[in-house]
Amino acid sequence: MDLDRFRVKPGTKVSLKDYDPAYTGDYKKQGAKDALKAGIEQLAIYQDKLYAQNIYALLLVFQAMDAAGKDSTIKHVMSGVNPQGCQVFSFKAPSDEEQDHDYLWRSMRALPERGRIGIHNRSYYEEVLVVRVHPEILQSQQLPPDLKNGKKIWNQRFEQINSFEKYLSENGIVTLKFYLNVSYKEQRKRFLDRIDRPEKNWKFSMQDVKERSHWKDYMKAYEDMFAHTSTDWAPWHIIPADHKWFMRLTVGNIINDTLSKLHLHYPNVSDEHRQELLKARELLQAEEG
Repeated sequence: MDLDRFRVKPGTKVSLKDYDPAYTGDYKKQGAKDALKAGIEQLAIYQDKLYAQNIYALLLVFQAMDAAGKDSTIKHVMSGVNPQGCQVFSFKAPSDEEQDHDYLWRSMRALPERGRIGIHNRSYYEEVLVVRVHPEILQSQQLPPDLKNGKKIWNQRFEQINSFEKYLSENGIVTLKFYLNVSYKEQRKRFLDRIDRPEKNWKFSMQDVKERSHWKDYMKAYEDMFAHTSTDWAPWHIIPADHKWFMRLTVGNIINDTLSKLHLHYPNVSDEHRQELLKARELLQAEEG
C-alpha cells in the first residue's frame, strides 16, 4: 500500500474533491480483513516494546464528520493492544471548567504518558472546525473581544496548534492525525441505518441532521485546516472512509509504519541485573529438590 498518497504534504492547498472517499486501491474486502488481522498482531508487538522502552509516546488524533466511523476504527485497529498501554479520550462540547481555560488545556491534560498510545476522538481541532462553522460559539467563548472579533484568529490558532504539536514532537510524543473522509451520500446511508436499526437509535439525534446542512462549510474549514496544520512533525492523513474495511486497514498500516521507524526495542539489561536473574534462577530451581 502506498501510504504517501494519504498524507497531506506541508503547505499543500487541499481540495477534498480530489480525494475519493470510496477508494480501495487493489484490495478486496476479505484480503483487507486478513491484512488488518496481521497488522493488529504487529501493532501489539510494537506497543509492547513502546511500553517497555518507555521513551516515546504516540498520540493519534481522529477527526471526521458524523458517522464516518471513528469509534469503530479505534475499536478494530486497537483491538490487539494491551489496555494498560492505551488511553482513549472522546471530547464532547467543553464543560464549564474547560471553558474557563484556554482551548488546548483539556487536550494537554489528556496527553499520553511515555510508553503509551493516546487516542483523541475529536480534539482541539474542533476549535478551527465547529467553532468556525458556528460563529456564535466563538462569540460565547470567554475571550477578550479584540481576540474573538479579530480577522486573524484562525491563522493565530493554526500557528498555536503547530507550535503545540512541534513541542510534543521535540519531547518524544509522536503525533499522527487522521481525517476519515466519508462522502455526503454515504453519511446519509449510515444515518438512515441508525434510524432503522433499534440497537443504533441511541447513536442518532436531530443535531446530526442539522450539522449535515453545513456540509459545504465544514469541507471548506477542513481544507483550510489541512493546508495550515499538516506538518513534517504532525502530518494529516486523509483516509477514504466509505468502505470501513479499507479505512481500518489504512489507519493500521500508517500507525505500524510510523512505529517501525522509531526503532523500538526492549530495554537492555545491565550486567548487574543479569547476575541477579541468574541468581534468581538458581533459587527457583533449588525449590524443585
